[in-house]
Amino acid sequence: MQYRPPRPRRAAPLAPLAPRGLLALVSAAVLAGCASVTPRPLDADTTQATNRADAVALRVEVPPITAPLTLEEALARALKFNLDRRVKQLEESIALKQLDLSYYDMLPRLAAQSALTSRNNDRISLSRDAATGSPSSSRFISQDRTHAASQLDLSWSLLDFGLGYYNSQQQGDRFQIALEKRRKAMHLLAQDVRIAFWRAASAQSLQQRVQATVRMATEALADARRSEDARLRNPADSLRYQRQVQENLRLLEAIAQELSVAQVELAWLINAPMGQPLRVIEPADDTTNLHVLKLPIEQLEETALRQSADLREQHYNARIARLEARKTLVRLFPNIRFNYSLNYDTDSYLVNSRWNEAGLQLSFNLMNLATMDAQKKLADAGIKLADQRRLTAHMAVVAQVHLARQQWENALRQQERNRDIHDTDHRLAQLISARESAQLQSKLDRISADTGAILSLLRHYQSVAQVHAAEARLEASLGLDPVIGSVDTLALPELASQLRKGRRWDLGPTPAPTSAPRREPARDGAQGVAETLAPLVPFAPVAPAALADAAASPKGEGG
Repeated sequence: MQYRPPRPRRAAPLAPLAPRGLLALVSAAVLAGCASVTPRPLDADTTQATNRADAVALRVEVPPITAPLTLEEALARALKFNLDRRVKQLEESIALKQLDLSYYDMLPRLAAQSALTSRNNDRISLSRDAATGSPSSSRFISQDRTHAASQLDLSWSLLDFGLGYYNSQQQGDRFQIALEKRRKAMHLLAQDVRIAFWRAASAQSLQQRVQATVRMATEALADARRSEDARLRNPADSLRYQRQVQENLRLLEAIAQELSVAQVELAWLINAPMGQPLRVIEPADDTTNLHVLKLPIEQLEETALRQSADLREQHYNARIARLEARKTLVRLFPNIRFNYSLNYDTDSYLVNSRWNEAGLQLSFNLMNLATMDAQKKLADAGIKLADQRRLTAHMAVVAQVHLARQQWENALRQQERNRDIHDTDHRLAQLISARESAQLQSKLDRISADTGAILSLLRHYQSVAQVHAAEARLEASLGLDPVIGSVDTLALPELASQLRKGRRWDLGPTPAPTSAPRREPARDGAQGVAETLAPLVPFAPVAPAALADAAASPKGEGG
C-alpha cells in the first residue's frame, strides 16, 4: 500500500458566494443606492426652526446697548461682533490649520492593513521535470483556502518630501495672505462704521428740525391753496408761492429719506437689534493727525509700500508663484522610495508566517522629458503674472496715497467754506424767524430760510465727513493699524479705550505750526459737528434758484 502523508490541518473555510450570486448582490446594492438618491427640497418647519436658532445665535455674547454710543464704542462693537469679520477670522483659522496639516506631508507614510481572503477550492499547482520537460504526476496544494494577512508598512519618498516642503512654504504664505485680508477687512469695516456713525449723527441732529420745517411748509402750502381758491391774491403770484413751497418740501423729504436708513446701517455693522433706536455722542474736535499733511510725500509713499495690505498680499502671491516653479522642477527629478514593513500571514503552508521586508526603489517618469519645456513655460508665465500684479498694486498704492492726501486737503478747504455758510444761514434763519413773528416777513421767507439753514447744516456734516473720509482712506492706503491688543480677549470698554488712545499716526516728527489755528465760532449742541474719524456717504441735494433768491432778496432782509 502506498504511503500518503497526513494533510495539514486548516481552518474551516468561509462559505464563498458563487460568482453570479456575488455579482447579483453587488448590482442590487448599487441600484438600490442610486434609486434612493432623490432631490430633497427644504422643509418649511425645519427652515423656520433653523431661522429661530440663527436669530438667537446672532446675539450670543453680544451685550445690549443701554447708553448713547461713542464712535470708539461703535468701532469696538464692530470689531468684536460684526458677522463679516467673524467670517474672516474663521477663514484665517482654517488657513492656520491647513498650515499645521501641511507639515505632516514631509513625514514618512506609515500604513497598516489587514486582508482576509477565501476561495471555494484549493490552490493546486503542477510541476514539470527540468531535465526531460515532462509534467510531474504530483499535484501540490500551496495555500489555505481561507487565510488572513496583516502588514505594517513604513515608506518614505524623496519626491514627496520635496513637494511637501514647498507645499508647506506656500501654505505659510497663504496664511500670511489671510492675515493681510483680515487687516484690509478691518480697515474697510472701520470706514463703514464711521460712515454709518456720522449718518446717524446727522439724522439725530437734523431729524426734528426737518420734521418741524416740513409741518410748517405743509401748513403754508395749504394756506396758499385756500388763498388761491378764495381769489385773495394774483393767481400767478399764488402759483409761484406754491411752487417755491413745494420745492422746499421736495428737498426736505429727500433729506428725510436719506437720514431714515442711517440707524439701520449702523445697527447692521455693529450687530445690534434692528428695531432698537440708537443714540450717538458726537466726539470732540480732534486734529492730532493734521501734521501728516505737512510730511514729505516720499515718506508717505515709503510707509504705504511697506505696510499696505494689498501690496503685501501681492508679494506673498509672487513668492507662491516662484515656489510653484520650484515644485515643477522637483517633479522632473527621479524619485527614490524606501520602505520597511512588518508582515504576518495565517497561511499554514508558510514555513515563516512572520517576516520583515525592506526595499529601495528608484523610479523616473520618462514622459516628464517630453513635457519639461511646457511645464517650465507654464511656471515662468505664472511668475510673470504674479510680478505684473505686484507692479500694478505698487502703482495703485502710490496713486491712492497721492489721491487721499489731495482729497484731504481739498475737503479741509471745503469744510471751512461750508462752516462759514452754515453760520451765515443760521443767523439769517434766526433773523427771519424773529421778523416773521413780528409779521414783517412772510411764512414763505421763514420756510425758505429754515430750509436753507438745514441744507447748509447737512452740507457741513457732509464736508466734515468728507474730511475724515479722506483721512480714513489715507490711513487704509498707508496700512496703519490701531494700537490695540487682541480683539477676542479684550473686554468691550477696554477695547474702546484702546481705540481712543491708539489713533495717533506715528509717521515722523510733528512739524512746527506755521500759523495760529483758526478760532471757530461757538455753536449750540444741535449744530456743533465733531470733526473726527468718520466719513459720511456724500449725498448732495441742490437748492433751487427760488430758495437762493428768497434768502438773498431785499424782502428777506427787511421785508
